[in-house]
Amino acid sequence: MKSTRRNFVKGIGIVASASLWPLKSTANLLSGEHAFATNTHKILGCNIRVALPEDDAVGRGWKARKDSCIKVIQAQKPDIIGLQEVLRIQAEDFQKAMPDYFAFGFDGPEMDVNKETYNGIAKNLVIFSKKKYAMVSAGCYWLSETPEIGGSLAWNTARARHVNWVRLLDKKSGKEFRVLATHLDHKAQEARNKQGEMIVRESAQYTADFPQILIGDFNVDMKNPVFKIITNGGWSESYLTANGPNEPGPTFHNFLGPEYLKTKGTQTGKIDFIFTKGKIKTESASIIYDQINGIYPSDHYFVSSNISFI
Repeated sequence: MKSTRRNFVKGIGIVASASLWPLKSTANLLSGEHAFATNTHKILGCNIRVALPEDDAVGRGWKARKDSCIKVIQAQKPDIIGLQEVLRIQAEDFQKAMPDYFAFGFDGPEMDVNKETYNGIAKNLVIFSKKKYAMVSAGCYWLSETPEIGGSLAWNTARARHVNWVRLLDKKSGKEFRVLATHLDHKAQEARNKQGEMIVRESAQYTADFPQILIGDFNVDMKNPVFKIITNGGWSESYLTANGPNEPGPTFHNFLGPEYLKTKGTQTGKIDFIFTKGKIKTESASIIYDQINGIYPSDHYFVSSNISFI
């Protein structure tokens, strides 16, 4: 990347923030009241798969699995959720389904001249409990050489990729921390490397002890250079921290669940991660294998981590 760190940070500062959504009330939803009963924070990472007509045609489209997806997430009683592959209709469904949560990160800049193309890009939402947290600030930057330009591409990336972030105040402890949600490129290794380096560089503008949480689908497993780029940049992966170095197996399963291992043979391992940095302790971490009546919520398993602030 040719720009200096000074210019990069300046560019981040002028990025147009995505819209903030106060989620509307409906019945039969999470209360969020559990939040004040504990000092731990339940974090989820969920690639929900975009709503695609070809999935509808085979009975696994968003309409068929929407309820399953939302119910699996609700059952975890999360405090913070990082979503990937969210289209507008899916974002609206989460709005309706989770009134005690605030969602950041779908809509583009107000003056965006490419509304159709920009708003067709799947976004990475950050959703958090309004009862447990207050938003301090928020923003978005694109993983390219022009991070302030929505939808910009670089390094032979197959699709435009970005990071949405929020800085939150924990109402109980008074501590501030930061949550980042991203989804790295699925084809170009060069792009993934550069995207990982960019996230490391941007997050390094905060003090080393400032708590940060990075949630996403990284499209690589722990053997890939991108994983080392991020961990060498000061981030710790929560599942690895809680459960040791053994590979737990793939989090992508193509809607097949356990059958995926039988049909795929040699496969990529866990590619969905929750990283932490700064004064954060990982209490536990797991992969969520849940489905409802045979309907998987996504072609990915969701991931979970319980953390506390030190």
